[in-house]
Amino acid sequence: MLRTRRTELRKVSGIAGVLLLLAAMMGAQTLPATATNSSDAEAAIRAELNAQLLAWNRGDLRGYMQGYWQSPELTFFAGDQASAGWEAAYQRYRAAYVGKGRGMGKLEFGKLQVEVLSPDAAFVRGSWQLTMKDGSKRRGLFTVVLKRFDEGWRIIHDHSS
Repeated sequence: MLRTRRTELRKVSGIAGVLLLLAAMMGAQTLPATATNSSDAEAAIRAELNAQLLAWNRGDLRGYMQGYWQSPELTFFAGDQASAGWEAAYQRYRAAYVGKGRGMGKLEFGKLQVEVLSPDAAFVRGSWQLTMKDGSKRRGLFTVVLKRFDEGWRIIHDHSS
């Protein structure tokens, strides 16, 4: 009877060992895929931010705003002002940069750091500089939270200073 128990224990241990080995192998196989997905996500996010930059610099505010989630739940913090909704963010930009011949200026981003948090969420931080037609410059820092939707990555929260 003791011999039977030892034999059964060895079989169970052997099966458990094989299962652990298989689980480890499957985990190892998913790591490169995750890294690739993270790399792909970062590239897509950088492309989206670049598309926004190009739209801004050609004076296309609506094109720039395509990078934002078109929802009343979008949040935007600038200075000591908080606003909610895509329309509010659009109107804020429009009043500050489009109206009364102000011109949108030339926008540049710097020191971009993209952190992919999950397959559908990311956090980006960096600096911005806006050079106006008269040569004056405005600059600051920003953090944005992005979410991946069917149409691509969109900013769901923007905090710019």
